[in-house]
Amino acid sequence: MSASSEPLSNTLAPSTAATLTIRVIKSFEYRTSKNLILHNIDLTNTTVGQLRALIIEKVKTTPGWKPYQTVVFDTLKLYTKAHGAKTMNLIINMDHDEDWILSNDDAILATYGIENETEISIFNRELYEAFKIHPDIKW
Repeated sequence: MSASSEPLSNTLAPSTAATLTIRVIKSFEYRTSKNLILHNIDLTNTTVGQLRALIIEKVKTTPGWKPYQTVVFDTLKLYTKAHGAKTMNLIINMDHDEDWILSNDDAILATYGIENETEISIFNRELYEAFKIHPDIKW
């Protein structure tokens, strides 16, 4: 089987058992983030609010996340889909806020086009808006 006829990895898992990479962003200026991998997420029944609650619970209860427990994570935003183009900004994509911010807590993930191997950022909206005004990177 040639490489071009092999199925893309984002189509290998059913939408009822997807794997999502969550980019948990603590600081935009210092580019402080950590990835959280979630397995077996049912994209056809899980809401945005349920996903955010699950992420916050994992951050609070999983070892190694203590530095992130002081941040109020209130916003989810699509970062990239599998095999899609990525942004030049290493911490977050700062465009398409109106389409990519998952603002409706009652919306099912699949209605936002979320699929297997999608990357989603979670962050504090107030810190994000301040960073958009002054996108300075500190060391």
